[in-house]
Amino acid sequence: MKSRPLRTSVVGSYPFPGWLEFATGHLDRFGRDDLAEMQDDAATIAIQDQLRAGLDVITDGEQTRFDFNLSFYGHLDGIDLEPASPRRFGPPAHDQRGRHTVSGELAAPHGLGTVAEFERLRRLAPAGKALKMSVPGPYTMSGRLQPNDRYPDRYALTEALLPIIRAELIALVEAGCEEICVDEPSMSCYGHREDPGRFVEIFNRTVEPVVGRTRLCTHLCFGNFKGHPVGYRRYAPLFPAFLDLRVDELHLEMANREYAELEIIAQVAERMDVAVGIIDVKSYFIETPELIAEKVRACLQHAPADRLVFAPDCGLSQTARWAAKRKLENLVAGVEIVRRELA
Repeated sequence: MKSRPLRTSVVGSYPFPGWLEFATGHLDRFGRDDLAEMQDDAATIAIQDQLRAGLDVITDGEQTRFDFNLSFYGHLDGIDLEPASPRRFGPPAHDQRGRHTVSGELAAPHGLGTVAEFERLRRLAPAGKALKMSVPGPYTMSGRLQPNDRYPDRYALTEALLPIIRAELIALVEAGCEEICVDEPSMSCYGHREDPGRFVEIFNRTVEPVVGRTRLCTHLCFGNFKGHPVGYRRYAPLFPAFLDLRVDELHLEMANREYAELEIIAQVAERMDVAVGIIDVKSYFIETPELIAEKVRACLQHAPADRLVFAPDCGLSQTARWAAKRKLENLVAGVEIVRRELA
């Protein structure tokens, strides 16, 4: 299902256009049809920016996940959504994202909304284009829920969310989605202090029903809330355990870390395709095509071309759109330089 060597892709999210940022603060002024039009327009913009950049794989930019009632937590029964950030002032950091209170049994009787997002993407994207949907894994999603007597710790919350995520993956595959990224950045952020083998077991149980039925990816990074990481930024504690993840493609943040541990992609490429984060989404330095080409050549010292995918380090939602567009254009141009050299 991998279309070509040195494939270019994205993780999932894309910057909101300015008017959408404004609209999310005034949703009560829009009618149902207005919101549907807004969702189509925003997704179309994200799709067109990616197409103009020349990416091999595109997403809807997660443009319709712009408010809690359209996000994953908004689809869950059994929680009371936190009304406001616990800390509103001072430097931006992860502690400004609070936790929702669990008030009952966790369930998502109507799913998490990704099937509708995929159907919109398929309707708006050109025929024949490789399309990818992103879904958060249960461990990552558990991080914003407050444990209680029923779910006493994060692992108990993860186990409650696991069948919900699994059902969503099955629904996406049955809807025809041919590529799914199961985002588990919390596993890479906290793998240094937890049992990485336990993480692998949780992940593999989550995806088991769809293995072999779609191109499965997972995205590992060290956090990107308002351009800031949160985790211990080393992959070494995660390996070799993470080589047993049941995925077709493993995505690793590299650019923001100055390509530290790049040699690890050799191990990954023996088991699966490796997607190298070659664009730093936390920096407004615009990588040139020549710099991208240099980094692609460095990756080829460790992994063969038919195992390599190139993408930004993380989703682009925390990067200004003007920078995201230029970064993606240069990503594709730089990879194309090396493709021509190999040809």
